[in-house]
Amino acid sequence: MCRWMAYSGDPVPADALLFRPKHSLIDQSLHSELGATTTNGDGFGIGWYSSGSDEPLVFKEVDPAWNNRNLREVSREIKARMFFAHIRASTGTAVQQTNCHPFRHGRWLWMHNGMIAGFHQLKRDLAMAVDPELFADIEGSTDSEMLFFLAMTFGLQDDPVPAVQRAVGFVEDTAARHDVVNPVQMTVATTDGVSMWAFRYSTEGRSRSLFYSTRVDKLLELHPEVEVLRELGAETRFVVSEPLRDLEGAWNGVPESSWGMVGPGRAEVGTFHPVSAAA
Repeated sequence: MCRWMAYSGDPVPADALLFRPKHSLIDQSLHSELGATTTNGDGFGIGWYSSGSDEPLVFKEVDPAWNNRNLREVSREIKARMFFAHIRASTGTAVQQTNCHPFRHGRWLWMHNGMIAGFHQLKRDLAMAVDPELFADIEGSTDSEMLFFLAMTFGLQDDPVPAVQRAVGFVEDTAARHDVVNPVQMTVATTDGVSMWAFRYSTEGRSRSLFYSTRVDKLLELHPEVEVLRELGAETRFVVSEPLRDLEGAWNGVPESSWGMVGPGRAEVGTFHPVSAAA
């Protein structure tokens, strides 16, 4: 499966997020310790918001992240307040740029680790539920992008948590009609460039790993010797599939069937409940 990282905080150079940590996302593309697959080499993508812009930029390639010189060069010049990065391990769909995360629509970014089981059987029904005004903007062939556009259809831009709960509920309802068991496996991050939401859920209750970072001021109390912590603002938050470095007290596991959000001056957590269309 895939690995991803989401960052929200003071603008920092992208290479400091991608390459410098001891167990960086680039290292994880070769040596994932908690993922379903050790190597994630079926493409990568980054998404970020430049200063003064509401529209995100994306950079995607199909070769492995660890072997892409352009990524290292570009990341030195990107300085972002909101930054998404994803390394892909395909679950059967084609290795192509349009299938690499993060996915973008308008001011929104979306990335996903997991799968929709039986997607080949469910794909037509799921696609037919996407808002016709959105459907033409689906560029690739993945279950991850389909889930994004279902969430958009169910109101992601207005209220993200209920929208994702309705999207997942619709997938589970559709799977039940096709006798597909345990259809949803997901950790998801999405953002409008101001706030960030993360979700951890699976139908069978055994979701992929997900962690969020401890508040910087608390970390400084635990590790005053770590100089890099002094460079991070008080509202800095990381959400990651796998911890970026082994630092005691730095990472907290996201509970099963949970969602969380961080934004300017606020943070919330809650329990994730799929909402059936029949409810």
